[in-house]
Amino acid sequence: MSPLPSSTTSVQIQQFYDKGLAHASYAIRSGRQVAIIDPARDPQPYYDFADEHDAKIVAVIETHPHADFVSSHLEIAQETGATIYVSKLVHASYPHQTFDDGQRISLGSVELHAINTPGHSPDSISILLVDEFAQHRAVFTGDTLFVGDVGRPDLREDDNVGGHSREELAAQLYHSTRQKLMTLPATTKVYPAHGPGSLCGKTTSTDLDSTIGREVKTNYALQPMSQEEFIKVLLEDQPFMPKYFGHDVVLNKQGALPFEDSVRAVPRLQPGTALAPGVVVIDTRPAAQFRAGHMPGAINLMDGGKFETWLGSVVGPQEPFYLIADSQIALDTVIRKSAKIGYETNIKGALLTPRELPAASPATDVEHVRRQPQDFTIVDIRNRTEAQQPVFDNALVIPLPELRERAHEIPTSKPVLIHCAGGYRSAAGSSIVQAALPVEVPVYDLGEAVTDFQPASAHA
Repeated sequence: MSPLPSSTTSVQIQQFYDKGLAHASYAIRSGRQVAIIDPARDPQPYYDFADEHDAKIVAVIETHPHADFVSSHLEIAQETGATIYVSKLVHASYPHQTFDDGQRISLGSVELHAINTPGHSPDSISILLVDEFAQHRAVFTGDTLFVGDVGRPDLREDDNVGGHSREELAAQLYHSTRQKLMTLPATTKVYPAHGPGSLCGKTTSTDLDSTIGREVKTNYALQPMSQEEFIKVLLEDQPFMPKYFGHDVVLNKQGALPFEDSVRAVPRLQPGTALAPGVVVIDTRPAAQFRAGHMPGAINLMDGGKFETWLGSVVGPQEPFYLIADSQIALDTVIRKSAKIGYETNIKGALLTPRELPAASPATDVEHVRRQPQDFTIVDIRNRTEAQQPVFDNALVIPLPELRERAHEIPTSKPVLIHCAGGYRSAAGSSIVQAALPVEVPVYDLGEAVTDFQPASAHA
């Protein structure tokens, strides 16, 4: 949580930033009233903020139904009596007030105005903060405008999330930026819902706020160009879409169950409990521990900065799984991270590392790889845009999110070597391939040693 500078004493803006999901949410306080914008799954930080300032949460605003995380808007409304505001175009099934062009909310001495800004999604809104002097002080842009980027328009193409073509939404985004946001005063502060690393954009800046004037000058997507040029530039090189994105859109339209109740409902299994056959096991321990011994068929998805994203990219939204960690604290952490993307109900059981771990992974002879890479079938599991700069000639490119479905494509005439860009993904990838291929085929993880084979600028 970090305070943000405000250009008027009548209002306080507080940003809450979740680095794991690169998600920014906001509390706006004027007097003893608070509005929350795009809250994360855990509502406690917003309650703490209101309590600290002896204020009451009276409004929760959703800029759109989020694809990359589960929002606590319904839980906050039920707990505090706050009103949820969202565009009528969402067709939300929870109690709410519509909030679209021309509508406004009074908050203490300031007002919040709705601006329909479709493009990232057909139902996106931005929220303009207008002070008591009728000055436009800030705009909360959701996933419409980021610092250095705009929201991707290709997340609503499946029928279950609306069946909107990416070209159609990109055209809407062109008009939302040019006719709505870029017409605001240059000094208007810009507070987006995401920062660097978010899969809702592609070139997001490391800065977490900006101004309209700065974005008009420096944001590639806001430079003078035709609508056709904008659509072409925007659709180029968008990142992959995790499996869970569509699931979270639907869940956010309904409103999620309370966070702590959902976490407590996850079954904690006692040591020695027999696990159901055919259910994937997600082992969240460090790679070295996993390689020393693990449950047969387990996937090594290490707890780390992007655990939620990779869990929701490797495991499907309807797929049950077990979670393994080496301490109760670590187990609680990964359960909570799973809940941030709405996967806590998929957890068939959470357990500590079993004592008997029969399977082990072979150690990688890095010097052999360096001298004779042709002795291996090399699988590059980076994203396609990354793989355009190959680390090894003739590597088979299968991005990690596709690996479980495509591991059967890997030739088995040689030992298999898995690599990514920095070691995190290859730990998961090698465990997936090891489980999928015949037991007699050695599967090696190049791990962090891959950084010796490529320029430092490519590490990730």
